[in-house]
Amino acid sequence: MNPESKSLVESFLETLSRARQSLLMLDYDGTIAPFRKNRDQAFPYPGFSLLLQEIVCTGRTRVVIISGRDAHELVPLLEVEPRPEIWGLHGLQRLNRDGSVDLAPLDPATIEALAAAESWLIYQDLQQTAEFKTGSIAVHWRGLGECDAEALRGRVLLGWKPIAKTTHLHLMEFDGGIEIRARDADKGDAVRTIMSEMPPGTPAAFFGDDTTDEHAFEAMNGRGLSVLVRHRYRATAAQVWIKPPFEAFDLLAQWLHACQGHNESSNETSLEVNV
Repeated sequence: MNPESKSLVESFLETLSRARQSLLMLDYDGTIAPFRKNRDQAFPYPGFSLLLQEIVCTGRTRVVIISGRDAHELVPLLEVEPRPEIWGLHGLQRLNRDGSVDLAPLDPATIEALAAAESWLIYQDLQQTAEFKTGSIAVHWRGLGECDAEALRGRVLLGWKPIAKTTHLHLMEFDGGIEIRARDADKGDAVRTIMSEMPPGTPAAFFGDDTTDEHAFEAMNGRGLSVLVRHRYRATAAQVWIKPPFEAFDLLAQWLHACQGHNESSNETSLEVNV
């Protein structure tokens, strides 16, 4: 971490230590969990679940996971109790702590366009590479050799580019795949909605790794701390770059310490901000 980023983080943590409540938003895959070819085995890095659980239990931080996955996929992986709020499908879906789900409706044109994208995959016999979600389809090539990955990418783009160009769908590449999805929401929209539910001036941060997190980083500008969690640096709107898992763990541990320090110095009743 360069001196400027270090100073920014230290200033943020100092503000956090004095705050009665705060907001911690995190991407999942690549940020608090390693990428796995078998996505059902992508558990958080060692120690992260317990650390997040302790942050939640301070009662001072609203913890929210914002992922491109269906939110229900993350429940058995997180192993955090009480479970934090999870926003899935890039913000289209909100799984509340009480188990209720809010899901943005899709218009008929979007449903028809997604059906066309699925038909192309079936025609190309590529459906086994795809993850089908409400409002989007993602094709993954993580684990393939460079030549095979590029060949798969080319075949998918051949069919999906014309669909995206003539419909309301958005085509976005991510680390290890490509996704065609509804334009109705992105992680930036989710961040803005979540922050609007918090009191003005609440210390807030978003941690993410992928290009799909850039909308969230941009939404954080001037409103909180944005943290790129990635082994190799890339151009980003995030203010701070750290590497997983150890640097990310260390920063979250400092978050916990700041919250605990506030609890120890305050005679007021802790606020249950995750309710």
